[in-house]
Amino acid sequence: MARFKFQLEGVLEHRKNIEDEKQRALAAIQMQMQKLKDELQDLDRVARGATADLRENRLTGQLDMSFLAAHRRFTGSVQRKAVAIVQKMALVQREIDSARAALSEAAKQRKIIEKLREKQLSRWKEQRSRAENEELDDIGMQLAFRQLSETGQTKKDVIHRKIDGKKLLASPFLSVRAAAAGDDL
Repeated sequence: MARFKFQLEGVLEHRKNIEDEKQRALAAIQMQMQKLKDELQDLDRVARGATADLRENRLTGQLDMSFLAAHRRFTGSVQRKAVAIVQKMALVQREIDSARAALSEAAKQRKIIEKLREKQLSRWKEQRSRAENEELDDIGMQLAFRQLSETGQTKKDVIHRKIDGKKLLASPFLSVRAAAAGDDL
C-alpha cells in the first residue's frame, strides 16, 4: 500500500525546531524577568523590615540621630536599587515582547507548512480513492465481460435506459461509471 510522502517534511521539521528555539529563548528572558521581580520583592521586604524595626525599636526614648541618618541613607540606597531594577525590568520587558513576536512569527511559518501538508495529504487521499474506484470499476467490467461471454449475451442484448440524458446500462454486472461516461460496450 502506498504511503503519503510530504516533500517538505524537512522544512516542516526545521520550522518546528526554530519555533522550539524561540520558545526556549522566550523562557530564558522570562526567567530573567522573574529574577528581577524577586530581587525587587526582596528589596521591598528589606526596606519594610528596616522601617518596621525603626518604628518599633528606635523611635522610643532617646533618639540616635546618627542611626536615623544611617537609616535614611539605607532607605535611599534601597530606593535607588529598586529604581535600577525597575529600569532593567523595562528593558527585559521589551526583550520579552520582541521574543514573543519572534515566537509568533515562527509559529505562523510552521503553521503555513503544516497547512500545505494537510492540503497535499487531502489531495493524495482523493487521488488514491479515485484510483481505487477506477480499479474496482475495471474489475467490475472484466467480471461483466466474462459473465457476458459465458452466458453468450451480446452487446445488443443489454437493455439501455436514459437517466439524466446519459446512457445507463441495465446489466447488473456492468459499471455504472463506464455507462455514464458514454462508453459503448
